[in-house]
This record gives sequence, C-alpha cells and structure tokens, in this order.
Amino acid sequence: MDELIVPTLSLFNEILASGIVIFAASILLYNLTRNLRDRVTRSSGVVLACVTGAYICDVFLSLGPGAGTFANTLRLQWLAIAFMPAALFHLSDALLATTGLPSRGRRRRLIRVLYGFSIAFVLLATFTDVLVTPLRVQPPLLESGVYISLRGSTLFPVYILYFVLVTLFAFYNVQRARQRCLTRDTRRRMGYLQIAMLTPAIGIFPFSTLLGVGEEYSLLGLALVNVANIVMILMLAFLAYPLSFFGSNTPDRAVKTQLLRFVLRGPATGLLALATIIVTSSAARILSLPGETFLPFAVVTVILLWQWMVHLLLPRLEGFLVYAGDDYNHFEKLQALSERLLTRDDLVQLLDANLSASCDYLRVNTAFVAAQNSDGAFELISAVGPARPDAALFTADAQIITGFWAINGSLDAPIATEKWHGYWLIPLYSPRATGGESLRIGVMGFQARAAEIDLTPDDDVMLKIFARRSSQTLEDIRLQNEILAALEGLLPQVNVTRRVAAEIEYKPRRAGSAADAARNNNELSVDHEQFKEQVRAALRHYWGGVGLTSSRLLELQTVKRALPEHDNQPTKALRAVLKDAIERQKPAGERKSFSPEWTIYLILERRFIEGEKVRDVARQLALSEPTFYRRQDDAIDAVAKTLTEMEGGL
Repeated sequence: MDELIVPTLSLFNEILASGIVIFAASILLYNLTRNLRDRVTRSSGVVLACVTGAYICDVFLSLGPGAGTFANTLRLQWLAIAFMPAALFHLSDALLATTGLPSRGRRRRLIRVLYGFSIAFVLLATFTDVLVTPLRVQPPLLESGVYISLRGSTLFPVYILYFVLVTLFAFYNVQRARQRCLTRDTRRRMGYLQIAMLTPAIGIFPFSTLLGVGEEYSLLGLALVNVANIVMILMLAFLAYPLSFFGSNTPDRAVKTQLLRFVLRGPATGLLALATIIVTSSAARILSLPGETFLPFAVVTVILLWQWMVHLLLPRLEGFLVYAGDDYNHFEKLQALSERLLTRDDLVQLLDANLSASCDYLRVNTAFVAAQNSDGAFELISAVGPARPDAALFTADAQIITGFWAINGSLDAPIATEKWHGYWLIPLYSPRATGGESLRIGVMGFQARAAEIDLTPDDDVMLKIFARRSSQTLEDIRLQNEILAALEGLLPQVNVTRRVAAEIEYKPRRAGSAADAARNNNELSVDHEQFKEQVRAALRHYWGGVGLTSSRLLELQTVKRALPEHDNQPTKALRAVLKDAIERQKPAGERKSFSPEWTIYLILERRFIEGEKVRDVARQLALSEPTFYRRQDDAIDAVAKTLTEMEGGL
C-alpha cells in the first residue's frame, strides 16, 4: 500500500508546488502591473517573489536532476528562504506607513540591516557548509534515483532565531497597523493580512532540516508537505485579496471583480492545464492510447471546458461574492447599457445597409437619411449611391422640407411622399410616441425613378418597413447622443479615486498641517488627467448641462473669487473663468485662421464658445477630423494647465 500511496503523494506534491509557482507569480505580476509606485505593492512583490523562487526550485527538483545539480538547486533555494523574513518585515513597515505612521529612520535602517543579514545567510548557504550541509539519501519508498537532503549545521540555530524574531516583529507591526485603522472594513482587511502573511514564511521554512535524514520523502513527510501546499495556495489567494486594494484607483467592487476574473481565467486555468499535463503524462494508457499521445487532446479539452464553466458561473459568483442587495441589479443594468450602445459609425452602417436594401427594392441608385435638429435644420447622416444631395440644399430648403408635412405625425400613418429636387422624400418619426403622436426627426430620400411618384401598394408597404428601420436607427443616434452628453458631464464628477479613499480609511487627519489645508482647499489637484476630464466636460456643456452645472470645478478658488462679479451664480462664474482661460490661449497679433499658432485658440472659440460642429470647424481650419480631435485634446489640456496656474499652482 505504501508503495502506491507514496508515488501518488509525490505526484500530487509536484502538482501543488507547480500550482503555487503559477499562483504566486501570477499575483506578483498582477499587482506590479496595476500600481508599481505603491510601496505596499512593491514590498508585497518581494514576498511573492520569494515564494515563487522557492517553489520553482521544488518543481525543478521533482524532475530528478543529477546529484550535483540537485545539491546546487537546494542551496540556490536559500536565496528565497533567507530573504523571506526581511521581506515580511518590509511589508509590515509599508502597511504601518499607510495608517499614518511612517518610519522616522529607525525602521528604515532596520530593514536595510535585515536585508544585509539575508545576503549573509544566502552566501553562507550557497558557498559554505556552516549553515546547511547536503547529504545523499535513497528513500526506500520512492523510485530509484538521486536524492539530496539538507541538514542544519553549526549556524542553523542562529537562522532559526533570526527567522522567528523578525517574523514576530512583522506580525506585531501589522497588529499596530490594524489597531490604527479607522473603519471596520480596513481593520478587517488588515486582519486578513495579519493572518495570511505568516503563511509564506511558514510555507517556505526549511522544516526538512529539522527532520531525520530522508524523512521528507517518507509517507508522513510527503503527507505533511501536501497539506502545507494546499494551505499555501489557499492563503496566497487570501493574501492577494487585501493586497489588491492598496494603490488601486478603482472602487472596491471593481477591485474584487478584476481579481476574481483574473484568478479564474489566469492562475486557475494554468493550474488545471499543468495538472492535466502531469497526470496524463504519468498515465500508462488512456482510451487505448499512450498518455503522451493523448496529452494535447486532454489539455485542450480541459481548458475549453474550464473557460466555458467560467463563462457560465462568473455572473453567479460575482453576484454572490462581490455584490450585495440591489447592487447586482444596478450592475446588470449598466452592463446591459454598455452592450446595447453602439458607436455612431455602427449606427450609420446600419442606415447604409437599410438604404442599400431600399435602393435594390425600388431599383434606384441613390438614397439618403437626413436628421432634423431641434432648430428645424437638416443634417445629412447617411447616403448611398452616386447622386447624393448637396448639404447646402438642406440648409437652403429647410423650411420647404418642413412645410411638406405637419410637425407631428404617426408611425402607423400611410406613407406620405413628396418630390424635392429629383428625390422622393418620406418623413421619419420618433418611435417615442406621446398620445399616439410622434415628433418628426428627419427625412428619408430616394432618387426619383419617374417624373411623377408611382409607388404601388406593395411599394408603400416595403417603404414603411424601411422608414421604420431608419426611424429607429435615427432615434438610437439621438438617444445615444443624449446619453453620451450626460456621461461626459457626470463621469468626471464621480471619479473618486481609491487613493483618496485610502487616505480617508487608513490615515488619521492631522490638524494644522499645511498639506492638509491645501488638500481641503482643492482635492482636484490629485490627478491631472481627472482634472482635464472635468475641464473637457465643462467646455462641452459650456452653455448649459450637467458638465457645467454639476462640475467639481465649481469648487475652484478662482471660481469662488469670481462670484461677486457674476451675481453670485456659480455656473456664470465658472463660465467666465473658462472664457478667461480660453482667451489666454489667444496669440498676439493679427488673427490667421490657417496659422498653427492660432489653431488652439480657434478650436476653443469656435467649438465651445460659438458651439459649432466638429465637421464645420475642421473644414474652416483645413484639418482632417482625426487631426482636429488631436488638436482639440491639446487645446483642452492647455486650458486645464492654465486653470491650474490661475488657481495658484494647484
């Protein structure tokens, strides 16, 4: 029985060790790519790097290298083992600093000393036998091969004392940080860290040096190692959760969701694939095929089935683990909105397809759709065919087209066709009916195929279908413009970063601090990109809208100082401040529309103050639309920087 159990435990240990490498390395890369500037993230990266390095050596040893390589790998593993206590203390110091108690020099110097001790232990373990001594063993229950066991030597008790003391001090620092946390949630997360951060230390401590020679390869030794590895994987997941919140600029819900999706689609997938490779390779025959021959099919099958299960179960897991109460319903609505929204180009392509189908049915070459604005003007949205109408015709004949039909009409009314400049026009009405009547939102036109309108009853039926499709698409464009306009105004105002939240949650306020006073005067200085988005929203809603009326720019001291001059109305004062910032972009000398020096100012003036359309301003300045948008972004950035200077160096 032992001859069967021991190889199985050894195989299971190989899978778990590989899984720890995958999970630790994945979490390390995940945290480092999210916010490398955060000190907690950097110090936790050292801990995870130690775990990864130690278990990479374990996985390599399971491959059965030669005696010399086996012994050298065990010595190399001490690079991770020796640095773990110092890394844990470094992490505990970073956590303590987040609660408003940074090192005044003593803890910083102690960290350097501890890293120095770690380097010394690495050198002793690698090049001498005074710390550990390798011994060659042959466990009777394992297959024949080369096995090396490290035994503690003269200075090993010194390392044990160093390990225990430093780990206890790290635990004490996290306890101090936990006691200083101001809210229940942050205290709970710090408690998670306090428990979970001990696991890496215990997981890679060289307990084999305390056992008898070769005991780590016995039934009991392998069973204990497997249990420790299982606990290690669980605690790494437990450790990754609270660490993800440090240095993150996203809300808690987004942090949890991102971490859950990353773990399921990344480390979990890699672990399953690796387990499949190891088990399948070890199997003699599967479905009458050699294990190695069956391997590619097995790996692909497991990965596809796992991804399919994640796709099915992820919404339920998010609803259970991330969202509470009505939050998931709110999230579903936001997700449904993002799925239903299409870009303007997508909607124009739908109009083009509908117009092409209508041309094929009526046997004409050209068709178009023009939208009617609130002021009665028409704008050409989509057209197919060679004989497209000139946009100037819509401007000149806007009143004539409007006079063809009553202001209101019905989607269910018969097709009412009028002839105009060689085109047959059909009115398009909004599907949002009120009392059975719908507002006309545009016209659909076709190249006339005869001198007089000669539509048959079948033509009327089909044209009604084409007109309804065009009306729905045109209304979608209108609705999405309204949604995007609202989002442009609201999103910059609700963009509260996790960095600010962390200051509120972890750090007690220190009265009398000049830095706190500056932060109280204006918190908009935290992120220039965020400030720039608020400026963009205010400019887009310059003459009215939530981007101006609900803007956080109203908190600027410059705006508050301008209140008395503008009837104490904040929106008027903000509009005046924006106008002043725009005027400061005006070059000296004579106005020149095509001069590069004047481009920034003219874009700001014509696009936002005069409210002209992008297409018109780009044509006036002889710019392509992509170039115009790049210059407009530069112009908004210039206004944001000017407002910063006006505020006094935000």
